[in-house]
Amino acid sequence: MGNKSSLLLREEEIAQIQEETGFTPNQIERLYSRFTSLDKNDCGTLSREDFLRIPELAINPLSERIVHSFFAESHDDRVNFLQFMRVLAHFRPIRKNRENKLNSREEKLRFAFSMYDLDNDGKISRDELLAILHMMVGVNISEEQLTSIAERTILEADTNNDQMISFEEFCHALERTDVEQKMSIRFLN
Repeated sequence: MGNKSSLLLREEEIAQIQEETGFTPNQIERLYSRFTSLDKNDCGTLSREDFLRIPELAINPLSERIVHSFFAESHDDRVNFLQFMRVLAHFRPIRKNRENKLNSREEKLRFAFSMYDLDNDGKISRDELLAILHMMVGVNISEEQLTSIAERTILEADTNNDQMISFEEFCHALERTDVEQKMSIRFLN
């Protein structure tokens, strides 16, 4: 515990973060160390640029959407450690005997839905789906094929025929998908 970052988190802060996110104290300290290493200005918050310096994130085709998700609670385009941990908590594996509201199946689905709902209106339109498909595949698939995929997806998921996918329709379309497993990252202790 001799490193600089572990000295900056007080025990009561760790306990609060553990209660809210379900991370263990060791995981919180490791993630705090990572957070402070990303905080190049030593100001206690991260900017969008700080996130985009993460090599694995920078090469992800959905990096802009992923980074955007960290700023959903932010009012000043900065993310503090608690906000950072709340977003990461969506990716904790679900433990059958421990309930945590941030990484439940529904919250994982809400997070995934928000990746597609570009205008935050609670619906995924054909154009939003097409934009995300463009981000994911770039120029590797023709425009006609992407349009066909987007239209077919809307057609299959849209049960009320409004040409949009609501959160409920999104959940229904993914009911047989193991979201709990697919949206989980193993965090080291």
